[in-house]
Amino acid sequence: MSLFDKFAKLAEARAALGAEGPSAIATPIESVESASRGRIAGREVILAGTNNYLGLTFDPDVIAAGREALERLGSGTTGSRMANGSYAGHRALEAELAAAFGWPSAIVFSTGYQANLGTLSGLAGDGDYLLVDADSHASIYDGCRLSRAQTVVFRHNDPDNLDRRLSRLGDRASNALVVVEGLYSMLGDQPPLEEFVEVKKRHGAWLVVDEAHSFGVFGERGLGLGEAAGLLDDIDFVVGTFSKSLAGIGGFCVSRHPELELLRLASRPYIFTASPSPAVIASTRVALDKVLQGQALRERLHRNIRRLYEGAEAMGYRLGSEQPGPVAALILPDRATALAHWQGLLEAGVYANLMIPPATPAGLNLLRISMSAAHSDEDVDRILAALQDMAAAMPSQAPSSAVSA
Repeated sequence: MSLFDKFAKLAEARAALGAEGPSAIATPIESVESASRGRIAGREVILAGTNNYLGLTFDPDVIAAGREALERLGSGTTGSRMANGSYAGHRALEAELAAAFGWPSAIVFSTGYQANLGTLSGLAGDGDYLLVDADSHASIYDGCRLSRAQTVVFRHNDPDNLDRRLSRLGDRASNALVVVEGLYSMLGDQPPLEEFVEVKKRHGAWLVVDEAHSFGVFGERGLGLGEAAGLLDDIDFVVGTFSKSLAGIGGFCVSRHPELELLRLASRPYIFTASPSPAVIASTRVALDKVLQGQALRERLHRNIRRLYEGAEAMGYRLGSEQPGPVAALILPDRATALAHWQGLLEAGVYANLMIPPATPAGLNLLRISMSAAHSDEDVDRILAALQDMAAAMPSQAPSSAVSA
């Protein structure tokens, strides 16, 4: 019996994907030439699977800020925030995030994954409850595991189911933290946030909204679905990442409760991790300002989103969400069809994401396309044309029809 025997089924599943050509899992991008262009297997491709929603990764000001900090402050902090790794830039970015929301406190984490891990495990402990949407990101589930709170899973996007579960807690609901996402990354769907807020307020519970995929995308200032829905006064904590609209790597939690500052003393993923490098922090501060002032970028992004959704629906594709967002998840009937679509798009010069079980909800096979403000009209035309070719090649799977790109 080998240590690695338990991975045999995973190895078999991986071998079945992309036996010829680039692997559909963790596809190496040989070079990235702009926010919308890269090179895979020697060919130029449109990057439509990178979550670069506002296209800021190649913004000259963002790059210049990172370069200046790299040269002035070095390549890394070599320590945690609690030890030697807390620089003025970390505090400045936290102050700017808090000010953006008009809230008193924000904490920066080294990754978006750690933002959920550190926030949930730090806030909830013995005698507390974490109520999480069934389709939550792995970082939310892992945060629940790290805490010593009791985890209760409610049905995806179902406020009535949450209501029943909170009712069973009675007075203990005041120790319950409800966790939902502003946009779910697999299907690209959004929560009925107003209904969730009403339920949590009725029971005296607390609400965390993970805006990882919705920050920068929704709301007048890009603060996420909470801002777009006019519900910021009713949300207790917002968690986000730097690795989507903010074009870097890192994460944050911001709160209207000043007691969030105490989390620095209780969150192991915050205490025992090296802090983000000066270059990352400097780039993110500039990107944050561009997000807050980025109405034109959001208008361009949403125009691209509308065109993709309308085009895919007209071809007969079933999408994971009726609410258009930056993630368009095409639900395909089986793994072979999903893989064929991924390969077909790549051959047409479009890089998207193949998402298959067990990473997907309900065992769905998905082709996930991430739209960006950096995509041109011609890029969207090429993506739609590639989908049209796939639909025409497999009419029984995805009925084709005339589409105006």
